[in-house]
Amino acid sequence: MAHTDHSAQKTRTSRRSLRREVPSTVGLLADERDFTAMRRYRTFTFNDHTAYLRQIEGLLKSLASQGVHTTVALFDPEEYAEYCAESGLDPDTAESRGRFTARIPGSGAAIAYTGQPIDSLVPQLISTAVRRATWEYATTLLADVGECADCGQDIGRAAFDRASHLLLRLLEGAGSGTHHLVCSVPAADEQLLAVLRTEGPGNGQEGSSGPGGPAGPGGRGGTPARFDASQATEFVSVLAVGIAWESAGGVVLRTTRADDPDRLHGWRLQRGSLVPLTVGEVFSAYCTDADTGEPVSPESGVEYCAGFDLGPDDTGTHH
Repeated sequence: MAHTDHSAQKTRTSRRSLRREVPSTVGLLADERDFTAMRRYRTFTFNDHTAYLRQIEGLLKSLASQGVHTTVALFDPEEYAEYCAESGLDPDTAESRGRFTARIPGSGAAIAYTGQPIDSLVPQLISTAVRRATWEYATTLLADVGECADCGQDIGRAAFDRASHLLLRLLEGAGSGTHHLVCSVPAADEQLLAVLRTEGPGNGQEGSSGPGGPAGPGGRGGTPARFDASQATEFVSVLAVGIAWESAGGVVLRTTRADDPDRLHGWRLQRGSLVPLTVGEVFSAYCTDADTGEPVSPESGVEYCAGFDLGPDDTGTHH
């Protein structure tokens, strides 16, 4: 009997160890509307979205306590219904929901659970979904531009290369500190917006590969800037749309350094290039209410600066 108990205990221990080797994916209905849409299924037994979110949070904590790596995926009821129809699955089963959830990280919005509270996790997941949708739309717009009638060059590809070059120039000119860049470009159906946060040289950070190439130039410190590659790709894609379509738009850069006021710079998109704004234009842009056009008070501890020159286009991409 003792031998049997020992074997059973060893088996349970092995299974727990193996469980930690198998990642989990948890589908999350982030808003009330999507939650309500799922309530039409009899086997979906939750009836209160707030309580549901707390149950999800408890599940995530439980999995984390077992050492299980968990990905949280945004569950879209419309996509789920389409998936079941195409796959011949009954949507009113937990098994179908599980199969759909397992495939989301490969094509939809998903983030790793690292212990963040549910009130932080939900907006983080929604932000990821918005960023992904923006990138997909920008990519589609770039693919639709086609080739230059004169030289046959792929305009979208050339614009992406040019945008990558401009981002590296922005980071090089920004130098040390923490940088927050925003690119805004009007498109046919919506305003495209991309945000990139970077650590400049001199912050004790290692370089990270940039969009479509090696790490950015070192700027004043000689060390590559550090940034999230996926965010950089999204930023470059949105900027490339403005370049390819020669649309309006612009880029703003906010730099934060210890013991110094924040510095704000700005550029406008003009005929596919970023043209530096003057100090007055930067001040006006930041100190005007976008909705009403009324002036607002300047921000305390902020220095409004002209955009710096980004240099000539030496990418060899012209059309």
